[in-house]
Amino acid sequence: MSRIGKKPIPVPAGVDVLIDGSTVRVKGPKGQLERELHRDMLIKQENGSITVERPTDNKLHKSLHGLTRTLINNMVLGVTQGFQKNLELVGVGYRASKQGNKLVLAVGYSKPVEIEPEAELEIEVPVPTKISIKGIDKEKVGALAAVVRAVREPEPYKGKGIKYEGEYIRRKVGKAGGKGKK
Repeated sequence: MSRIGKKPIPVPAGVDVLIDGSTVRVKGPKGQLERELHRDMLIKQENGSITVERPTDNKLHKSLHGLTRTLINNMVLGVTQGFQKNLELVGVGYRASKQGNKLVLAVGYSKPVEIEPEAELEIEVPVPTKISIKGIDKEKVGALAAVVRAVREPEPYKGKGIKYEGEYIRRKVGKAGGKGKK
């Protein structure tokens, strides 16, 4: 049995979960999320927790068991705590700013790059070299962070670019700097 899939999901006070067949709606203090899950998974809500069961032990159902439980757990965590991804800009002159709800990045291109987030996501720029992306949907927060990082991915020689907070960039040795041909 799946070690993750068999764990019950605790539902905190103030969170309403509505299970309608394979559709799960979670409403909490930070907002509301809805997701259509695989129809074969058996989702039950009883005495303050949600459990996910699989109908058979075939390979598809085994792989969906833990996934379904994790997706529901992320929905519950999202409407209670929310999710956050932090990015850092490394490089001389690299900076981020916020104009209205748009994120404006100056990362060495001829023009600044503008990124407009979806309505339910929030971008903060506490200092010009740090970006914080917040939201209740873990998938959307991670996707926007990946889009921002892809504007200028960190390169391995000088380490310049946009990286996740705490991400380690494997560095490469540059040219040997020899004399050349005689």
